[in-house]
Amino acid sequence: MPSRGRAIALAIFVTFLWSTSWILIKVGLQREELEPLSFAGLRYALAALILLPLGWPALRRARPWAGRRLMLRAAVLGLLLYAVAQGAQFAALDVLPAATVSLVLSSTPVAVALLSRRHGTEGATRLQALGIGVLLAGVLLYFGRAAVPMGAVLGVGIAVVGMLATAVGAQMGRTLARDAMDRFGGAVALTGVTMAIGATVRLASGVALEGIPRLSVTGWLICGWLAIVNTAFAFTIWNHTMRRLTAIQSSVLNTAMLVQIAILASVFLGETLDVRQILGLGLALCGVLLVQLAPTLRASAGRAGRAIRPARR
Repeated sequence: MPSRGRAIALAIFVTFLWSTSWILIKVGLQREELEPLSFAGLRYALAALILLPLGWPALRRARPWAGRRLMLRAAVLGLLLYAVAQGAQFAALDVLPAATVSLVLSSTPVAVALLSRRHGTEGATRLQALGIGVLLAGVLLYFGRAAVPMGAVLGVGIAVVGMLATAVGAQMGRTLARDAMDRFGGAVALTGVTMAIGATVRLASGVALEGIPRLSVTGWLICGWLAIVNTAFAFTIWNHTMRRLTAIQSSVLNTAMLVQIAILASVFLGETLDVRQILGLGLALCGVLLVQLAPTLRASAGRAGRAIRPARR
């Protein structure tokens, strides 16, 4: 199991890879004219085909399918994260500006915090709640008057569905990774199983609604990179980090992609940032750091308080 510091570093690296995915997805949707649902399904189906053979020896020894409730939890997680959440993200990006979709998805940490408090696990501390508030304020300042185009109300609803599925999946994913990693024989096998289930449903429904996808060489290169590097490799690392980080911390680090996406969009898509947007990015970063450092700050304050407390006589 990675140390907490190493888990944070790995999570940040994974968020960078996922941030590059947004650029590639927009290229695939706009320039290659790929259909969103089948595009998402193809990406994760290819990744699952890579992960399952690697994890098969461990799966065969562990025999997770012997536990029906365990496999049901894995199936639900796969449907949430890959069929629903990722399908909704691709579909929303197809009809809405990336800024609007990112703004909706940035509220994921709030949903995770509310779910954690509702279930009595990992409830957000006051300092973490303050950090989430600062983060959201920075997001709102950065995007300013990000107007939803007329007729795109359905797209916002799709993005909200994706956000909620991501929040529930983050809560379930950490519990499953902690409780059932050994039963699946490791992170690769666990990721492969959940991804295969979700991707199969997403690809099948995409083909049924949009037809069989036809990709150019560039389209295949985009799907291949997204599947091998930004999905199979990145999600395996992410599963490892969830064993050390709380659901709130993981979700807020994921939200830091807003900053990375803006920078990448500026470099590769020619999008410029004004002063207000730069200030918003800085404020959002402060919120991310506040949430991430809250447990450490609270523990340090507790130790300091005990150190200066007079001894009882």
